[in-house]
Amino acid sequence: MKKRQKKRLRAKDFTGYIFLLPWLIGFFGLTAFPMAASLFYSLCNYDMLTPPQFAGLQNYAKLFADPKFRTSLEVTIKYVFVGVPLQLVFALLIALMLKKNRRGIKVYRAVYYLPSLFGGSVAVSILWKQLFNKEGLFNQILAVFGIEGINWIATPETALNTLIVLAVWQFGSSMVIFLASLKQIPEDYYEASRIDGAGKIRQFFSITLPLLTPMVFFNVVMAFINAFQSFTPAYIISNGTGAPVNSTLFYSLYLYIKAFGNFQMGYAAAMAWILLLLIAAFTGLLFLSAKKWVFYE
Repeated sequence: MKKRQKKRLRAKDFTGYIFLLPWLIGFFGLTAFPMAASLFYSLCNYDMLTPPQFAGLQNYAKLFADPKFRTSLEVTIKYVFVGVPLQLVFALLIALMLKKNRRGIKVYRAVYYLPSLFGGSVAVSILWKQLFNKEGLFNQILAVFGIEGINWIATPETALNTLIVLAVWQFGSSMVIFLASLKQIPEDYYEASRIDGAGKIRQFFSITLPLLTPMVFFNVVMAFINAFQSFTPAYIISNGTGAPVNSTLFYSLYLYIKAFGNFQMGYAAAMAWILLLLIAAFTGLLFLSAKKWVFYE
C-alpha cells in the first residue's frame, strides 16, 4: 500500500511540474539566465562583434569617472523625485472627485484613465513633441493671451519639465487604485466625524489619508520603479540623444546609447546593475520608512 501511495504522490508531483514548466522556462530563459549573462558581461569588454574579454571591475571604474553618467543620474533623479509626487497627488485629487456616484461618472472615469492606456508609447511621445514645439498647440494657446512661447522641448531649462508633465498626465493607473481604496472606507467614519464637527479638510487628513496610506505606499513604490526605468519619451523627444545639452539624458537612454549606439555592451551591463542596485536601495528605504507612516486597520 505504501508503495502505491508513493507512486501516486510522485505522479501528482510530476503533473504539478508539468503545469509549472511554462513558468520555469520563462523564469530561467527570460529572467535568471539573462541576469547572469549581464552580470558576466559587466565584468568584460564586449562589443557584441568579438568574444568578451574579462576586465574585472574596469567598467564600474569607468562609470564613476564618466561625466555623462553622473549627468544621466542627476536628470533621472530629478525626474523621479519631481514627477512621481506630482503624479500621485494629481491621481488622488482626481480619485476624490470621481468617488461619488453621479450621472455619467463611469464615462468620466474611463476618460481620465485613457491616457494611461497609451502610457510610454511612441505615439504619445510624438504627440507630446508636436504639442510643445515652437509652433505647437501649447504656444498657440499662449498666443491667445498675448504670450510669446518658446520651443519648450529644445530649451535646456524646460525640456525636462515637459517630460515631467507627460508623466503627471499619465496618472490613470494610480487613480484607479486610489478610487478602489476610497470606496472601501466605511461611510460610518465620516458620519461620526460630522457629528463631532469635523469639516472636509479635517476628514481628509484624519480619516481618508491615514486609511489610504497602504495604497499610497504601493503606488509610490511602483511609480518610483517605473520612473527610474523611463525611456521612450526621452528617446522620442530628444531624437535619441538626450538633447538639448543632455537635459533629457535619462539613465536608461544613456544605457541604450552605450549598448546599441557605441556597442559598449559591457559598459551598458554595468550601468544596468548599478540601476538595479539604485532601485533596490530606494525601494528598501521606502519599506523601512513605511513603519512610521503606513497604517493598517
